[in-house]
Amino acid sequence: MNRGSCLCGAVRFEVTGTLPPPDACHCTRCRKLSGHYWASTDVPRAALTILGAEHVCWFSTSEKVRRGFCSTCGSSLFWDPIEKDFVAIAMGAFDLPTNTRLGM
Repeated sequence: MNRGSCLCGAVRFEVTGTLPPPDACHCTRCRKLSGHYWASTDVPRAALTILGAEHVCWFSTSEKVRRGFCSTCGSSLFWDPIEKDFVAIAMGAFDLPTNTRLGM
C-alpha cells in the first residue's frame, strides 16, 4: 500500500498495488500549475482511494482533463484525464520514497 497526502493533511490517499514508473511532463500547463515540470505516476482508478475527497477542488484545464488540488493548502495532487481508466498522482505527494526513479 502506498500512501500520501497534501501539505496540510486534509486530503489523504491510498494506492493499492505497485506504482508504475513516474512520468515527467514539461508542457506549459504542467509548468504553470507546479512551478516546474510535473512528475507523477499513473494508477488505475480502482487502485486509488481518496480520503477527505470533500477537500479536493477540481479545475478543468480542458474538456478532457481536470486537475485536483487541496482546497485548504493548495497542494497539487492529481491529474485526471476524465475519459481514461487512470489518474496521475504527483510523486511529491507520497509519504515515503516509492523506490521509483526517473529514467529507471
